[in-house]
Amino acid sequence: MFESLKKKFSRTSDKLEEELIEEAQEENNLEEESGKKFSFFSFGGKDKKEENDSESDVAEIPQEVESIQETDNSDDETSDDKDEKSGFWSFGKKSSDNKEEPQEEEESAEEIQEEEEPKKSHFWSRNKEEDTEESEEADEKTEEKKSRFWSRNKDNDSSEENDEDEEPSGMFSFITAKTISEKHLEDILWELEMGLLEGDVAMEVASAVVDSVKDDLVGRKIKRSNDITEYTYNALRNAVAEIIDIPGKSMTEMIEAKKAQGEPLVVMFVGINGTGKTTTIGKLANYYLKKGYTPVIAAADTFRAGAIEQVNYHADKVGVKLIKHQKGSDPAAVAFDAVEHAKAQGKELVLIDTAGRMQTNTNLMDEMKKIKRVAKPDLVVFVGDALTGNDATQQASKFNEAIDLDGVILTKADADSKGGASLSIGYVIKKPILFLGMGQGYDDIKEYDADWMLNQLFSESGEEVNINEA
Repeated sequence: MFESLKKKFSRTSDKLEEELIEEAQEENNLEEESGKKFSFFSFGGKDKKEENDSESDVAEIPQEVESIQETDNSDDETSDDKDEKSGFWSFGKKSSDNKEEPQEEEESAEEIQEEEEPKKSHFWSRNKEEDTEESEEADEKTEEKKSRFWSRNKDNDSSEENDEDEEPSGMFSFITAKTISEKHLEDILWELEMGLLEGDVAMEVASAVVDSVKDDLVGRKIKRSNDITEYTYNALRNAVAEIIDIPGKSMTEMIEAKKAQGEPLVVMFVGINGTGKTTTIGKLANYYLKKGYTPVIAAADTFRAGAIEQVNYHADKVGVKLIKHQKGSDPAAVAFDAVEHAKAQGKELVLIDTAGRMQTNTNLMDEMKKIKRVAKPDLVVFVGDALTGNDATQQASKFNEAIDLDGVILTKADADSKGGASLSIGYVIKKPILFLGMGQGYDDIKEYDADWMLNQLFSESGEEVNINEA
């Protein structure tokens, strides 16, 4: 769920890290650091605390390893030096001549050369005519080889010991702390904004996210590469939290409030054709039946052929009463009858199905307004398809202008990889998302929760919460 959007967020963090590290390299202000490099999604809640503890444990290891290396390196260098020098000079004399142990590591190449002079003379004596010239060349090669040997041996020993105890962490620190400036963020935030727009996020929402992230990051002082990831994660999470958390009462709270007054909660559903409006009504009837309420459905879509049969099918499946008239009858009258039935029978919830219509169809929009005047719904809910992205946001805006919506239900949210509609629709019309459709079955609907949405957007695993949890 929302995988495309999550990748864009993660990429923003990676790009900022690349920008700062590249600049630090040019300034000679960078050093590799031992420890665990965190992923972008590892900075949330409990996971963050656990990984911080893990980092502390890892950070203590190099001190112990360093002391071990100091001891081991000395022994390894002596052993390796002996083998290397013995192999180099061994073909000049018998192996018994090489039993002498080498001097200390600090011994110069010239001193070693003087000790081995008898061996070299014996070797080069086979070609006396070229003896002087070749001996000089051999001396130069010998000094060069020994010099390379000592430095290489020391580096290799240290590298091998580090590899055995701890693999490269990929984490860096800055010798002098760096401050994030607008210059560092300019290209990165432009890329983030373009990515959000490509993901069907509304223009005003993309701009709001980018501005919030910029305000949060500029001026931050960075000491380690993990700091970059953490600050970017928090900046993006805070920006999105403000976008998706639109205040409003839940439908369940409103049912209880109306029940206390002895009245049913009347909910009218609007939207275009094909968004799953009628199926959503069936899901909600099932949802509230299981909570102990008694819904009734009004088949107020008398315009579309087969609409009454479709809603009747769902009502039978979940086991609720359907109020219907003949095809072509006045939809406002059907809605009125359903409300009166609920009042008479003491039912707590009326769900009014209306004809799907495009926001540009003036006649049907006027009919929708008439239903609202007659039925006097407590909630007018727009049902949109999450997969249509920015189209769903634009449709909701038009319906809101025509009839003043109270909330939104998004269908097919479980299949939405982009997340554009989920991120944008509530913010644009300033009305809360009430439910999310999360699958094909009647149980596959979830009451919207902004914290849950944040976890979906900023969790690496993408594990779903049980949609039937209260």
